[in-house]
Amino acid sequence: MSRSVLKAILLVLMRVLYRPVVEGVEHIPGEGAVILAGNHVTFIDSLFLSLVVDRQVYFIGKDEYVTGKGVKGWLMAWFFTTCGMIPVDRDGGHGGVAALMTGRRVLEEGRIFGIYPEGTRSPDGRLYRGRTGIARLALMTGAPVIPFAMIGTDKVQPGGTGMPRIAPVTVRFGTPLDFSRYDGMDRDRYVLRAVTDEVMSQVMHLGGQEYVDIYATKAKAA
Repeated sequence: MSRSVLKAILLVLMRVLYRPVVEGVEHIPGEGAVILAGNHVTFIDSLFLSLVVDRQVYFIGKDEYVTGKGVKGWLMAWFFTTCGMIPVDRDGGHGGVAALMTGRRVLEEGRIFGIYPEGTRSPDGRLYRGRTGIARLALMTGAPVIPFAMIGTDKVQPGGTGMPRIAPVTVRFGTPLDFSRYDGMDRDRYVLRAVTDEVMSQVMHLGGQEYVDIYATKAKAA
């Protein structure tokens, strides 16, 4: 089954079941490289993001999603790759670099790359400090960053596991952020932090989440 056919079927099902409210999607250009950067509260976020954007959205996912065996493993691999997931071994020593280079390649091909700057799902629904990979991508490629907020998906799939429930969902996109003023400064850690914090500030305002100035991985470990 082709990607477009699968997306059409899922879109009909999601619209009937969830009737997601989509705001600001007109900010996403019809062509060219774009970075979509938003909050991450549950596993199903990427599915909703892919369904509400007309263009194909590519994003990074754990390679374990596509390496399963048997019929179930084949179905999972087919589903995730058809939905735009690019598998990367993020647990290895070079996982971060591999993810960054994959995103760069997608953007240099003039496509849309979706990223969650927190680096992992929020453990408690709050918005955590962003990692600077989003800034590196924006400055290396010159692609505009469009912030977005997922609202309500944590009620659809609490804890990120189990069968999805029926609950209201809103996907809200902000206006594009242009960081061309920092051209050539993608190795300056102060610039990278400033760009990342600006993106996270916009995500916070779009979604209304409480912001916590620590990394989500540290909060999970605690």
